[in-house]
Amino acid sequence: MIYLDSAATTLEKPPSVPKASAWAMTHLASPGRGGHKAGMGAAELVYRVREQAAQLFHVGDPERVILTSNATHGLNVAIHSLVRPGGTVLISGYEHNAVTRPLHAIPGVKVKVAAGKLFDADEAYAAFEREISPEVDVVICNHVSNVFGFIQPVERIAKVCRERGKSLVVDASQSAGIVPVNMEEWNAAFVAMPGHKGLYGPQGTGLLLCGADTVPLLYGGTGSLSAQQEMPDFLPDRLEAGTQNVCGAAGLLEGIRFVSHKGIERIHAHECWLAQRMMDRLAGVKGLQIFRGGQNQSGLFSVVVDGMDCEAIAEQLARRDVAVRAGLHCAPLAHQTAGTAESGTIRFSFSAFNSAYQVDQAAMVFQNIVKDGKKAW
Repeated sequence: MIYLDSAATTLEKPPSVPKASAWAMTHLASPGRGGHKAGMGAAELVYRVREQAAQLFHVGDPERVILTSNATHGLNVAIHSLVRPGGTVLISGYEHNAVTRPLHAIPGVKVKVAAGKLFDADEAYAAFEREISPEVDVVICNHVSNVFGFIQPVERIAKVCRERGKSLVVDASQSAGIVPVNMEEWNAAFVAMPGHKGLYGPQGTGLLLCGADTVPLLYGGTGSLSAQQEMPDFLPDRLEAGTQNVCGAAGLLEGIRFVSHKGIERIHAHECWLAQRMMDRLAGVKGLQIFRGGQNQSGLFSVVVDGMDCEAIAEQLARRDVAVRAGLHCAPLAHQTAGTAESGTIRFSFSAFNSAYQVDQAAMVFQNIVKDGKKAW
């Protein structure tokens, strides 16, 4: 199978990732739940995850790196820590449902949208600068659009948030491990990310980088302060109730090490090169619209074929062992902003393990499907 859906989950992992997860399952117990070798080993491993992530993402204190089950988990913690009923939140026009649904669930929250033209970083920044009014309590922005690969100007948005005293939450779901993420430079309240995408970890893992005070989503045992009924007031315990996914953490640690060793810039350059190669191969397809962003685009992109259903094309690709994603990608707001809400898109996304040969083969299969579909249509 030619797998071009890494924006959903990187399927091919460094061999050390599944090996570490399998080892942890039979050698490690639960952190903070015993002074024996298996328990202490688990605690040490989890702390190494925090250390490695803190180094990669420029977090001063490793204990402010929280293990989550995914980016959505982390975003929910961030949103419920900062957003109050009746408050006002400013978001970009390209946010995922992981942001919009938690906001919708809080009573009376007013959501303002800084909607700029796709791939126009200057306009995106201008929209935020214009809309960060005094009543805005929190600003939320994804670093890279999961639909179009649009790299948003988070550095500049973070600067204006600092100048106006607004809390910033960054969704790094499509950038962590691919585009540099700098918690210290952004001075963000929170940065949330999954472990199973650009960090090459197992599904069901994630990280939340905390720069602000937090409100727990889960309450329960932490292995600390067991005599009191209130949750601990310190991190990471405050946000890590219950048994942690130690097997997932072991794999995630190896994924982070892989990214650190290979280099984020190198991974990003490879993915962008593959995306550009794919776009060039598809450029001559009749009726095809390719959403290109140049320097403002990461290594994923979307297309639409005039007169053909996106999900039907993706199904035909899957039958020919080419894996992509089609539809709204859990981000209807992004499609509304870009004008693709009715059609959705077909998304191609790459990883460090994809090759030029795979891209050429997938492009040829896509061209044949569209050609045959146009004839049938």
